[in-house]
Amino acid sequence: MEWKHLKARVLETGAVRLSGEPADEYISRSAAGPSAGSSGSIFFTTGGGRRVRAGTDDASPIEVVHRGGGEATLIIDGEVISGRLEPPALHCPRQAYITVSGTCIFHCRYCTVPGLAGQRKTIDEIVRMVKDVADRVDAIAITSGVASSIEEEEAYTLEVVAALRSSGIPIGVSIYPTPRTPARLHALGVVEVKFNLEAATPELFAKMCPGLSWEAIRDALTSSVELFGPGRVYSNIIVGLGETDDDLERLMKDLAGSGVVPILRPLTPAASLADQPRPSAERLLSLAVIHERILREAGLDPRRALTMCAACTGCDLVPGRDT
Repeated sequence: MEWKHLKARVLETGAVRLSGEPADEYISRSAAGPSAGSSGSIFFTTGGGRRVRAGTDDASPIEVVHRGGGEATLIIDGEVISGRLEPPALHCPRQAYITVSGTCIFHCRYCTVPGLAGQRKTIDEIVRMVKDVADRVDAIAITSGVASSIEEEEAYTLEVVAALRSSGIPIGVSIYPTPRTPARLHALGVVEVKFNLEAATPELFAKMCPGLSWEAIRDALTSSVELFGPGRVYSNIIVGLGETDDDLERLMKDLAGSGVVPILRPLTPAASLADQPRPSAERLLSLAVIHERILREAGLDPRRALTMCAACTGCDLVPGRDT
């Protein structure tokens, strides 16, 4: 079975049954997004460098057997694939992926963060975290909830970025933007930004993320391309919120046509969407064909990504990497 089919099955299932030797050093735990507060996840990579992230669940029909020392086997639908478990640096392999504020005043329907007792990291703490992993990362990725207000969160994130500039490691940032966020991040030397539209239509976004503005995010993406350049601006779009494939295709064309790389993120059922089904492997594979064509026609290649989700590739089918 081709890798893209195997990965789509893992993304459809969402978790694997981890067995074999102890693997604590290979388990990553999230402080942001739908997986925040979960029991953790692992990153399995093949000899060819293809990677998939999956939660851990003893009831999963997919098994990963840890042989020791990171050597592992993925057993799925009768297929046996040899590979490795990758140790996360901070949250994911080869990146210091840091959540600045692990709390949020907004209540997006798919996100568990508002219900957690998360806290804001101090700047000294963040600098220390990066120094501790600097010898095994290629990028720094900064994300955050909104602790008190959008404007205050932006101001604090800018302080964090300023404190990390001297590391010499490429920095990518993904926060909820104000109109001036792109220019402020660009002035600090950030190399890539990711402002997440989340939903395929403004109407669906309003239903999923009350109190936030889809149009404001779209405007920030447009202005970011002028600063960072085509292919250095990203936006996560969740698959499985109730949108149609036509909705997703229209949005992908619109974003790619303006130089923004859309990332299709399969829904992780959580919070008030905990009972929502994950998108099927068949749907993910079908969308991947459309996604790849749109990016190719726009001259965009996610393989050029330096930071954040497009560089990690664990959670999505990435055109050019997995397809």
